[in-house]
Amino acid sequence: MKKSNSIILFKQKQVRRTWNEKKELWYFSIIDVVAILTESPRPRKYWNALKTKLKQEGSELSQKVGQLKFESSDGKKYLTDAADTETLLRLIQSVPSPKAEPFKLWLARVGYERIEETENPELAFDRAMKTYLRKGYSKEWINQRLKSIEIRKELTNEWQERGMKEGLEYAILTDEITKAWTDRSVRDYKKFKGLKKENLRDNLTNLELVLNMLAEASTTEISKKKTPAGLESNKQVARMGGTAAKKARLEVEKQTGESVITSKNAKRLMAKDKKRLPNKDDK
Repeated sequence: MKKSNSIILFKQKQVRRTWNEKKELWYFSIIDVVAILTESPRPRKYWNALKTKLKQEGSELSQKVGQLKFESSDGKKYLTDAADTETLLRLIQSVPSPKAEPFKLWLARVGYERIEETENPELAFDRAMKTYLRKGYSKEWINQRLKSIEIRKELTNEWQERGMKEGLEYAILTDEITKAWTDRSVRDYKKFKGLKKENLRDNLTNLELVLNMLAEASTTEISKKKTPAGLESNKQVARMGGTAAKKARLEVEKQTGESVITSKNAKRLMAKDKKRLPNKDDK
């Protein structure tokens, strides 16, 4: 989507949202969600009362709520309380409404599954396989994707050994690897593919995915040999690993005469695969 603001439908009811490109997060109008869940004729008053109640209970939820300008029914924009997806789901748990119950049950189920996966990591792969199949990915692509998850885990384990912090530092190092082999930052790569919140790896072609795996696997092996200390040294190693994959990319492009880096995303790739499927009436 080119527009940063849009409206989504929630069972025929409108929820205003806006995309924060810098944080790569959707922010939703809390009033709209409260109105749908509670069916209150005065959702703003309901939300203000709930905020006060949460604050009295010691909840830090209100501290995570900001204000953004959303277009109102009169066509003008007004500051309105807004929350990202995580904060919104936490808010829903505090709303005593039958309509909120399906969300609460889903959150409980997801939490239970994560605990199960901690005790038995193989379950995570099984669930990932089923999820990708439901989305329409081919089994061949899924096998590559699951292998890429394994390689990524080996890399993050290595970063952990080198004292790198999960979150910002992992993101910085990932960006260094990506820039080294694609000549694009992660953000620019996602823009090129028309992505927002979607996972970049879930939108790579088989060849892109293989080269990304090579970049990450190379970074892991180089790191084990060089044992870098500190963020800057790890960034240098990340660039080395990415450069190894870049050499392979350039050789493939030289032989094929085509760019490996493509704007195709998952939707376009799956649409192309469907066109290739033979018709049952074909002889």
